[in-house]
This record gives sequence, structure tokens and C-alpha cells, in this order.
Amino acid sequence: MAKNTYKSNTFKASKKKGRKKISLTPGFFKDRRFHLAFGFFLLGSAFYLLTALISYLFTGNADQSVVEAIEETGVVQSGKEAENWLGLYGAVAAHYFIFRWFGLAAFLTPPLLFLVGYKIVFKRAIVAPYDAFVFCLFFTFWLSLLFGYMLLSTEEVNALGFLSGGIGYEFALVLHSLIGWGTYILLALGLIVFIIYYFNVTAVLALSNRYGGVSKTERQKPVEDKDAPPIADPAASTEEEIEHEALDWQIKKADPAPKAQPVETVTTPEMELKVEGPVAPPQEAPKEEPAFTIAEEKPQETVVEKLEHYDPTLDLSSYQYPTLDLLNSYDAQRVQVTKEELEQNKDRIVETLINFKIGISSIKATIGPTVTLYEIVPDAGIKISKIKNLEDDIALSLAALGIRIIAPIPGKGTIGIEVPNKNREMVSVRSVFSTEKFTRDDRELPIVLGRTISNEVYVTDLTKMPHILMAGATGQGKSVGLNVILTSLLYKKHPSQLKFVLVDPKKVELTLFNKIERHFLATLPDSEEAIITDTKRVVNTLNSLCIEMDNRYNLLKEGGTRNLKEYNAKFIERRLNPEKGHRYLPYIVLVVDELADLMMTSGKEVETPIARLAQLARAIGIHLVVATQRPSVNVITGVIKANFPCRLSYRVTSKIDSRTILDTGGAEQLVGMGDMLLSQGSDIIRLQCPFVDTPEVERICEFVGSQRGY
Repeated sequence: MAKNTYKSNTFKASKKKGRKKISLTPGFFKDRRFHLAFGFFLLGSAFYLLTALISYLFTGNADQSVVEAIEETGVVQSGKEAENWLGLYGAVAAHYFIFRWFGLAAFLTPPLLFLVGYKIVFKRAIVAPYDAFVFCLFFTFWLSLLFGYMLLSTEEVNALGFLSGGIGYEFALVLHSLIGWGTYILLALGLIVFIIYYFNVTAVLALSNRYGGVSKTERQKPVEDKDAPPIADPAASTEEEIEHEALDWQIKKADPAPKAQPVETVTTPEMELKVEGPVAPPQEAPKEEPAFTIAEEKPQETVVEKLEHYDPTLDLSSYQYPTLDLLNSYDAQRVQVTKEELEQNKDRIVETLINFKIGISSIKATIGPTVTLYEIVPDAGIKISKIKNLEDDIALSLAALGIRIIAPIPGKGTIGIEVPNKNREMVSVRSVFSTEKFTRDDRELPIVLGRTISNEVYVTDLTKMPHILMAGATGQGKSVGLNVILTSLLYKKHPSQLKFVLVDPKKVELTLFNKIERHFLATLPDSEEAIITDTKRVVNTLNSLCIEMDNRYNLLKEGGTRNLKEYNAKFIERRLNPEKGHRYLPYIVLVVDELADLMMTSGKEVETPIARLAQLARAIGIHLVVATQRPSVNVITGVIKANFPCRLSYRVTSKIDSRTILDTGGAEQLVGMGDMLLSQGSDIIRLQCPFVDTPEVERICEFVGSQRGY
């Protein structure tokens, strides 16, 4: 009985003791096992969240609709559609951290979790957790607010919303309504104050008293630590060492004086901080050198600095650039492709491919102003050429005017099928000129070519192209495209910086620009009309441009420069003498509206100077824009074609014409009315050209021509 009682009591006692260990008392949170579990949880969360955030940069757009429709589609189906590397939960976490909350600043959260978890598990601090928390907290909100305020001035908020997140954008809206652009001042002030307190700038730069602005308690602390026994907590010592290393680095970076010393001596830190220039004894040696040579150089440098830079715009200092009010404002809303149309096209594409035993694993659509791009990922083992050959069959099933298959899309592992929209959107020239992408473009010759399939404004620099060869059948938008290029340059350049040479064999297409003759048009001395319409005078004009090209190359050679930009910069700085023939050189853009007519009437007399200009004129600022209706090989000869790397094709009548202009098919499948393909090297981009009406061009030319000219 005694033994049984003893065993029974022992069992009860141990049972009570076990209950005490797992109860949620303050002692439970002090248990080392809890610390390890929580620490490893933070480490795992850090890696999990970091992976999800990185994946969001590649899959965020695709997962956004999945995350927002979880309640409708269910967790299982949403998980199957999620493309995040960590599945549905990874997509949700990344969506909230980046899109809903903090934007790119959310990438500061995983390092913070890792540092805290590392400190808990290993009892050693890589960086002091409190310092890391303050740093991450400040820059999370600061960066989010900065990006949010930057997004207020752009129209691509939906596409770039991941930069700031919802919190940053909403705070930016509030501050903008309260203090306007003073938000930038507030952000800069906040950053400066944070740096001053976080890095203890007064101690680093010794800006206060001899103690570096440190309190009495902090000044006594190092003295006590030197005599004290070794610190028991390794984390504290690690934090202290890190602080000293950062402090030493900042002192070296902030004090450039020792690097400027020519004397190779060992000095104390006090000397290095106080000495700002060369010490007195070494100054005696330069006195023995020829002082009068130095005295001659200094006055010359002073004179050059006092001269103001040459301003070519002063001749027409009162010139005003055209305004957006001259362009038509269309109130019609953007034409939206209906969900029913997307679903029907998707089903028909999939059905057609299945009928030919071609399976696909995914399909997504990108809606553009003219066409919708359907990107498909075929099953493994499917030949791309097999899908490419089904172009006509897919067009038949869709009852579309003409489709274009891109197999594969460059830079992606997908195949693209471009299907024309039933209700296409008209892209007005005002809608593209008013975008920040064009208004803030400070390149040499910025021109707008249109909108891409993703509705982004495509702005490029004519000096980088450096020439454009355009082709397109009658009525497909070629003349409108020329007008858009010319008006783009009129909106961005001063008359002193740019001149046009316009060749119009049709005699009616470019006559609208006669009114800007005294501002932008370059003419021969004996010419009666600024715009060249007589084919016999075209040869003289082209030959005169070749002479101007040779003269400019001589000026570049004498000026010791390689291109027009360097030469003009040197002339503006008054480093080239006008008495020796140097002058400011404006850009010259040669526009030929119909090359085929010139080739038929003049042939080699036209081909030779055009080929010379295309080969050599880029460096001296002469750029060509040549258009033709008939891109046959006898019009676009091999010599001309080789020197026009940038080709722009509107709709043509046959695949042969498409291959002549673009070196590939596809232009015959365009739908007209400004729908075009731009080829630059190996890349082909589909664009919708903006529409500029004749009255708009007349108002722009009238506005420019009514001002004082040369």
C-alpha cells in the first residue's frame, strides 16, 4: 500500500509540474525554447516574404486580379491561377505589402525580420535591432511617400502604383492638397533631421564643442568601459564595435584634407582635422618656379569665366512655343473592349488551336488602342512554326480583318496573336503631346510616333535613329504621320536650333508649312518657294545639302569635335572663334514625301546624294525622313535601304512590299488608319499613329508664322 501510495503521489506531482511549464504565464515567454521557436519563425518569415516580394516584380500584374477575386473564385481555384513563386499566400502577402501598403519600401521589412530573428536565436546582433527598426520604419514611410508624390504628376498611376503602394499614394494626396510641391521640401527636411540624429552628425563632424556634442553621461561611458571587465553580453559588444567602425569610416570620408597633403608625414587625428591647406614650409619651393607664367594663366582663365555663354535663341528671344490650345480636344471617352469580346476571341483562338491538336497552357490579353494582343504559352513539344502557319485559320474563326502572329515574342517565352478591336480608339495628337513623357523630354530631337499596344506613348529621339524610311499604301496614314513628326519638333525646338528642308512632289501635302518659312524652313538663295515641289530642283537641293555636310565636317575637324552636339557645346562656351568661320549649327531635317516619284524622274541623280547623306550626315546633324507609297526594290534600292536602320511601315498591299520595307512580313496585315509597324534593328513594335487634322496644323503654323522671324 505504501508503495502504491508513493507511486500515485509521484505521478500526480509530476503531472502538476508539467502543466505549470506549458501554461501561458510570464515565465512561458522567458523560456529559451519559446525564444528559439519565435526566432526561427522570424527568420523563416523573412526569407518567405523576401521571395514573395521579389516574385511580385515579375508576376504582380498577373496575380492582382487573382488576389482581388479570391472571394468569388475560391481559395483552391485562385491558388491554381496564382503565378507567385510561393503560391496564393505569397501573392496575397506581396500584393498587400507592395501594392496596398508601402510599395518598393516594403523590401525593408524582410531584412528587419531577419536581424531581429538572428538576434533572438544566436544572441548576437549584426546590427542593433532598435537602430535597424528605426532606420527601416523611417525609410519605409519616407520612400513610400516620395514615390507616391512623384506618381501624382504622371498618368501611369495604375502601371506604376507598385512604387509607392496605397499608403504612400494616399498620404501624398493629402500633403499635396495641404502644402503642394512643398511636400518635397518637407521630405528633404525630414531626411536631413533623421540623418543628423540617427548618425549623430555633430560627433562625427566635430561641429559643436570639443566633446563633439556628446552628453556628459556618454562622455564618461567609454572611460568606464576601458577599465571594466569583459562584457558578458556578446550582442552589446558587437553593436559597440559596429558603431566605432561606422564612426571611423565617416570621419575619413568627411575629411578630405589628409588626401590633399603632399607631405608624407605621420600626424595625429587632431592635426588631420585642423589642417585645411598646405603647411607653411612647403610653400617656399613654388616661389622659386617662374611666377610670371602662372600670372599669365590666371588672368586668361578669369576672362573666360566672366564671358557669358552664347545663346542662339537671343536672335528671336520673344519667340513663343506653340501651345496645346491650338490642338483639338476630343471629349469622347476611350473605347473599351468589352469582356464579352475578349472571352469570345479567347474561346475561338483556343478552339481553333485544339482543332489542329495544339494545346496551350495559358493565355492572357493586353488591350491596345487598335488591336488586342493575346499571349499564349503552348504545351511542351509544340512547334512554333505549326502555330505560325495557322494565321489564316485563326483569322477566319475570329472573322477579323487581319491578324498578325508573333512567334515568339522577343524577350518572352510566349506567342503573340494580335487581333483588331471591333471599336478602335482614336489617338489624338493632343493626348500624346500633353503627356509628361513628351513635355519633359529633353533629348535633341524628340518625336512622338504613337501609342503602343499597352497604351504607352512612344517617344524617341530622331538623332539616335538617325533616319526614318516610311512606306504605306495610299490613305493608310502616311501623310498624317509626317505631320505628327513635324509638329512634334515644332513643339520642342526653337527656330535657331532646327531647320526643315521639305520636298513635296505631290505639291499639296506639305504646303501647310509655308507659313513658317521665316522661322524653320531652309531654302536655296535663288529659290522662290520654301517648299520644293519641282522635281528638277530637288537634285540641286540634295547636292547643296551634301556641300553643307562637307563644310560642317570641316568645321568639326577644325574645332576638334566628333559630332554636332559637342561642336555646339564648345561654341556656346565661346571656345571657338567666329572670326575663323565657326558658327552655331542648327539641326537640319530633310523630309521627302514621295521618293518613288523622284526615283522615276531623276533616278541616280537623286539616289546618290540621298545615299551620301544617309551614310555620313548623322554626325553633323542632318537627318532624313523619307516616305514612299510603293516600297519596291527599284525605289528603295539596296544602297538607300542599308543606311536606314529605322523603318516605319503603314499598311501595304502585299507581303513582298512588307518584306521590302521591314525585311519581314506583317505590314500587309495592318488595319490602316495610322496602324503601323516600327522596325529598329531586330525589334518590331506595333504603334497607333496619333491623328492631327489639317486645321490643327494650320493653327500651329499660323501661330508660329505670326511671330517675328528672321
